[in-house]
Amino acid sequence: MKDNFKIGDAFNKLWDKLDDWFSTIILKLPNFILAVVIMILFYFIARGVRKLLLRFLLNRISQKSIQDIIAKMVFLSIILIGFFIALGVLELNKILTSILAGAGVVGLAVGLALQGTLSNTVGGLVLSFMPKIRINDYIETSEAKGFVSEISLRNIVLRRPDNNYTIVPNSKFVDNSFTNYSLSKRSRISVTCGVGYESDLQEVEDVVKRVISENFEQKNGEDVEFFYTEFGDSSINFMTRFWIDMVKNKQEYEGKHKAIKLIKSEFNAKGINIPFPIRTLDFGKNNLQINRDNPEE
Repeated sequence: MKDNFKIGDAFNKLWDKLDDWFSTIILKLPNFILAVVIMILFYFIARGVRKLLLRFLLNRISQKSIQDIIAKMVFLSIILIGFFIALGVLELNKILTSILAGAGVVGLAVGLALQGTLSNTVGGLVLSFMPKIRINDYIETSEAKGFVSEISLRNIVLRRPDNNYTIVPNSKFVDNSFTNYSLSKRSRISVTCGVGYESDLQEVEDVVKRVISENFEQKNGEDVEFFYTEFGDSSINFMTRFWIDMVKNKQEYEGKHKAIKLIKSEFNAKGINIPFPIRTLDFGKNNLQINRDNPEE
């Protein structure tokens, strides 16, 4: 009887506890519904504010990456405000205080465990606000080159000339040098060639400078340069340098392609020889002898 009494008492206490919980749920149900409504409302408010920022305010910022970063930060901030208000409606202020207190300790542990990820995030923020790199810029690093298609908090995405994509972690990208071909509209390229030793060197120089100047516009402060560089094995080699419009690597190839065709065509018309390597074998006084085992054969 004593055991039965204890079991019955335990069930009674459990039932009382469940009854208290059920009563609390019923009493808090309006608060819970209101908290859900608040979260939904703040979600749509965050989306609306983000769209307004992107459409009217952030469009004054030239860099698309900065627009995206600011819009995401504003969106998350509004969501967090709604979350805190919802907790207040549920009268969970004490729990909120405990969460914030524990968040500091957890944040420290997570920060130590995710040093690489955090460095990428910081690198993404740095890249987003760097004026030297923008979306659609053509850049070249030691490992890849292509058009910047995306700058996120984790990595930078390059669309290569072959239409494949290379993803570079932000921390690695920030720590290394890169070349941005899109920062300046004009760049100088060079073309090398060689002419025969019998050529009139002054005529060669005049021909090359003339044909390049006529076909590639040189603006103020720019000029076609010509330099003989060396006495080669079978030719006297030279280099010519000139300026072109260039914001991507393809334009360099196009400029060299055009210049080589023009120089070759003009050399043909002037009778200027572009020699190919020649190897001369001199046997001197040595005679080539063939020994035969049987002279009669």
